[in-house]
Amino acid sequence: MKKNKILILALLACLSIPVGAQHIESNNIKGVVLDQSGKPVNGASITVMGAPDTQIVTDENGIFEISADKNQKLEVITVDKGSTQVVVETDKTMTIVMGYAARTIDIGANKIFPRSESTASIATVYNEDFNKRSAKNISNSLFGQGLGLTTLQNAGNYASVEPTFYIRGLQSLSSSTPLVLVDGLERDMSLVSPEEVESVSILKDAAAVALYGYKGTNGAILITTKRGKYKTKEITFTYDHVTNFQTKRPKFVDAATYAEAVNEARGYEGLGARYTPEEVEAFRIGAGNGGASRMYPYLYPNVNWLDDTFKDTGISNKYTIEFRGGGSKFRYYTMVNLLTDKGFVKSPNENEGYSTQNKYSRANLRTNLDIDLTNTTKLKLNLLGTLSESSRPGDSADLWNMIYSLPAAAFPMRTEDGSWGGSTTWPGTLNPIAQSQGAAYSKGHTRSLFADLTLSQDLSSLLKGLGANFRLAYDNYSSIWEDHSKLYAYKGYSSTWQENGPFYSTIRGGETGEMGTGASTNDWARQFNFAGSFDYNRSFERFDVYSQLKWDYEYRDYYGLNTTVYRQNVSWYSHIGFDKRYFLDLALVGSGSSLLAPGHKWALSPTISAAWVLSEENFLKNLSWVNFLKLRASFGVINADYLPKNGSETIYNYWDQIYTTTGTQYRFNSSYDSDFGSTLIGRLATMNSTHEKAFKYNVGVDATLFNNLNLTVDGYYQRRKDIWVSSEGKYTEVLGVDAPYENAGIVDSWGIEAGLDYTKKLGQVIFNIGGNFTWNRNKIKEQLEEPRMYSNLVETGNRLQQVYGLQAIGFFKDEEDIANSPTQNFSTVVPGDIKYKDVNGDNIIDANDKTAIGYSTAVPEIYYSFHLGAEWKGIGFDAMLQGTANYSAVLNTKSMYWPLINNTTLSNHYYNNRWTPENQAAKYPRLSSQSNANNYQNNTIWLADRSFLKLRNLEVYYKFPKALIQKTKVLGSAKLYVRGVDLLCFDKINAADPESYGATNPLTKSVIVGLTIGF
Repeated sequence: MKKNKILILALLACLSIPVGAQHIESNNIKGVVLDQSGKPVNGASITVMGAPDTQIVTDENGIFEISADKNQKLEVITVDKGSTQVVVETDKTMTIVMGYAARTIDIGANKIFPRSESTASIATVYNEDFNKRSAKNISNSLFGQGLGLTTLQNAGNYASVEPTFYIRGLQSLSSSTPLVLVDGLERDMSLVSPEEVESVSILKDAAAVALYGYKGTNGAILITTKRGKYKTKEITFTYDHVTNFQTKRPKFVDAATYAEAVNEARGYEGLGARYTPEEVEAFRIGAGNGGASRMYPYLYPNVNWLDDTFKDTGISNKYTIEFRGGGSKFRYYTMVNLLTDKGFVKSPNENEGYSTQNKYSRANLRTNLDIDLTNTTKLKLNLLGTLSESSRPGDSADLWNMIYSLPAAAFPMRTEDGSWGGSTTWPGTLNPIAQSQGAAYSKGHTRSLFADLTLSQDLSSLLKGLGANFRLAYDNYSSIWEDHSKLYAYKGYSSTWQENGPFYSTIRGGETGEMGTGASTNDWARQFNFAGSFDYNRSFERFDVYSQLKWDYEYRDYYGLNTTVYRQNVSWYSHIGFDKRYFLDLALVGSGSSLLAPGHKWALSPTISAAWVLSEENFLKNLSWVNFLKLRASFGVINADYLPKNGSETIYNYWDQIYTTTGTQYRFNSSYDSDFGSTLIGRLATMNSTHEKAFKYNVGVDATLFNNLNLTVDGYYQRRKDIWVSSEGKYTEVLGVDAPYENAGIVDSWGIEAGLDYTKKLGQVIFNIGGNFTWNRNKIKEQLEEPRMYSNLVETGNRLQQVYGLQAIGFFKDEEDIANSPTQNFSTVVPGDIKYKDVNGDNIIDANDKTAIGYSTAVPEIYYSFHLGAEWKGIGFDAMLQGTANYSAVLNTKSMYWPLINNTTLSNHYYNNRWTPENQAAKYPRLSSQSNANNYQNNTIWLADRSFLKLRNLEVYYKFPKALIQKTKVLGSAKLYVRGVDLLCFDKINAADPESYGATNPLTKSVIVGLTIGF
């Protein structure tokens, strides 16, 4: 509560701040600041270099007037269009265009560089680009955004679903997860709303991530939140009404078809039919036959579990109000965001006093303050508080898993006396309707606070260009879970068909219980960051120099064991520019981590990068179609503090000799005492360990051509070495103990990236088109793999997370075909089973015939997007399509692709494409009612091309004319829009969404109606 009061007071303080009116100096230099499309830039700060007191701000038309002499430099800084320096060459009106070269680059050195001076590979996208999905957070706003960033959608309920990110694909045997930074600190981006974000930068090469020490090895996603503007006052309100539709819902067979399919499967297996023809007909006619068959809905039900559990649409609402502005010495940005979502449970209000709907709500309060305490002392304060609440039916019951499990013929939703349905084969605890209506609910609460303060001091009085920075940050997150679920009783029937009709017995299960009252801490985290630095920033005639010496310290403590981590970085970074044409960056970073073995906690990471601005050379300067052209290259060694893993278990004590005594780990003391009986040697200790290293090479081109075409091309190569792997492959069983972990893994990766954006104003039409293309490839060079009997089994030399399986060559036609084929040892085969290729040539089909098939199921090698937009007199549209290629799926979802096993249901898709004696050219093998080890191996039958192309965003909008808005004397702007999100998908899987095809919530498409009003 105390934290909430502090946040509310901060908001009220911002709302009460007096804001000075725009002040125009009556001096001799006038100008206008425009963006690349020709729109005026409001709130840009203009300062004469070396004279900070001359600062003025552009008005809503981008116009400024400042006192400056000819040949003096003006520095132009905007919050969203970048920064640049221009020389006053005329006493007439100046036009300053904030183009691609002016866009800012942040590498964590406490200084923002324009792209024209940057030597790093960084892609940046801005709020106007990514905030078109009305997403719940910034993570779900980035599909197709940011050259080099692969964003993959996942399934789940609205509260928990988050995408997976990769930068330049898979990189290592250990981890390929990028670092996520919010305002320069590692934080959870799922708690940040898109409305509060100014830009998102993708940091890719060694020069971009050098200063982040151990954590930047896989690249970084830097989220920069909005800040205030000098001498302005803005209030913006946004409302989004979102209608969500689940796409590609699974479709399962009805009860009669299910019964026939079970009988068919049992026939192939030499078993008798489970259902008589009369029972199949009873399933088919249900309650529609009158007379005695009115009993059949309870004995032989036909329930559409999906349609009776879930409705077709869900509704979300977003409300956002932003306050932005400042005076001559103070800037503020404050945002209040409220999000509510009501899920797809069809009948959540069947109980008095509570709802069982799958719901989610979240409130964000953001306050960013910039205060010029004096001309030489500046204070920056960032605060974000979030509160969220989610509720689910029952004890977090997985309703979709039940939908994928339960056949229509299992039992009735309710029996004739109103009891929940169940049976001996399918217990009533699998009844999704009972779980969504009769099991009460559970509820989660999360609270978080992000707080950081930065104090900057100009020390030019001691040494010109010298400055100091101090930063302190504290983050806190907690999650509490309330269990209000309850048990319920169920009833069903066990029936058989005799000469005179059905004969049945009643079964009962479960018990009626009271709602739970328990609560517990589900998760918590806290983080402390401290950083102090000295920097030196000077210009000497044609030279520009920036150098920084910095120390930063991080403390992180998470819920669980072995989760407290300390890290430190000591860094020296220098940026040298000559004649605005040649730039050189050097970084030397020493990093320490508490995770690593004693004596091996520290590592040194050197980085060097350079850039050459060719467009400033005389031989290109006069070419009218070359506005900006820069070549850059970088090389660096980035260390990582990853630990070895045993499956999913992290090994924290890899450097200790492990002994096992009666099942308990024990380390001998100095006197070799033991109270535990016999002691055995366990895993051998790792000796002379080191750190995983990334050797990163990058070359790139940044350009603006023909005034309007922005172009970026990058090529990279990376070698990851000293990766932690088990050394078991080096030894035989003669070793007698568990082998130690070693720094022996090596992975190479390489790729290309290309991005372009073209903006043109033709009369009153502003036209924009562009796209991104990324291709990533990797290869395992060494992983201490054990010797393999056959070359097809060797994984070294293949890709990371490569799919391995059998090569299917069709289905067995008949018994003669089986007799004339190599023996398949997985299980007894019959006609209709999958026939495999004898890859190793030993005339036996077994696990030794597995080989590399397809591509990775984790990350596509090719990821691309392209966008198109136009605006005329305030009427406009924007569209983005995003796709993947060289991407595989293994279709092993129960019931959908592997049906009937363990009495699960059967999809229409499989039933219509199954093998039968009459359909030898089928897509899938015969039906099986029992476990089928032969058919349900990883093989090319189940391997699918996962490539897709999706219409990610489509927006049609209308911006109300200024003349009309001004008549209200209250409003400053207004925009009405309709958005479509993930409306179309073109793919080769068809029956399921290629991004998520498991037994889980289907992905959604959305239609949004929204309104943004400015005051």
